[in-house]
Amino acid sequence: MGVDSKPLKVLASVLRGDGASIPLSQAEGIPRETLISWARRQVPHLRLAAFVAWKTASRWAEVRLLTRPCFVLVSTTEVIIDWGTLPKGRSRNPYCLSKTAVIRGALTEEIAALVRGAGNFSPLTPVTTSQLDGMWAREPRMCRYSAHSIKRGAVDHLVCAKAAGAPFPEHLISRLAKHTADNVDPTLAQMTVRYTSDVVALARVLRTAEVTEHL
Repeated sequence: MGVDSKPLKVLASVLRGDGASIPLSQAEGIPRETLISWARRQVPHLRLAAFVAWKTASRWAEVRLLTRPCFVLVSTTEVIIDWGTLPKGRSRNPYCLSKTAVIRGALTEEIAALVRGAGNFSPLTPVTTSQLDGMWAREPRMCRYSAHSIKRGAVDHLVCAKAAGAPFPEHLISRLAKHTADNVDPTLAQMTVRYTSDVVALARVLRTAEVTEHL
C-alpha cells in the first residue's frame, strides 16, 4: 500500500533487542496524554520518573535507578542523562553509543525543575516496576496498561512521527531507546565514546535531542 516499513522494523527491533522477553501484544502502548495526565497527579518523584521514562523511551526499571549524578546537565531547555554513570553492578557497557540521552522540547522545563527540587536522590524513585503495575491495576483509567507500556508507547509515538514525515533518521529511535546495547547503529564506532571526555558534547553529537523533541 506504499507505506514505509522502516519505522515498523525499528519498533520491532527496539522492543526485541532491548531485552523484551514478553510478547509485544502483552504491553499496550500508553498514549502520551494519558501518561502525562496521570503523572501530574502524583508525588514529585513519581512525576519525574514518568516524565523521564517517556522522554527517553525507557523501561521503568532503568529510570527508577537513576541517581542525581546521572543528570549531567540540567537547564530549562535541555536535560542530559548519562546512563553510563548508573551504580556499578548494573549490566551496562559504559562505552555504548546509547549511553546518553538529550531531552529537549515539551516537559523539559518541568523535568529540570523536578530534578533540582529533588536534591541528591539515589534512586530517583523507590517505586518498583511491580509496584507501579499494582498502582495502575487499581485505577480504572490505567488498568489496561503496565509499566512496560511507557516504553512501548514512546517508541510507537516516535515511529508514527517518523511515518508522518518527521525529519530525524530512524536509527535515532534505537539510539535513544536501547540503553544497554553495545552498538545500535553503524554511524559511529565505540572508540568515539571511549576517547571522548566531554559527556555533554558527546551527547549532543549523538543527536538524541532530534527524537526527544517529538515526545
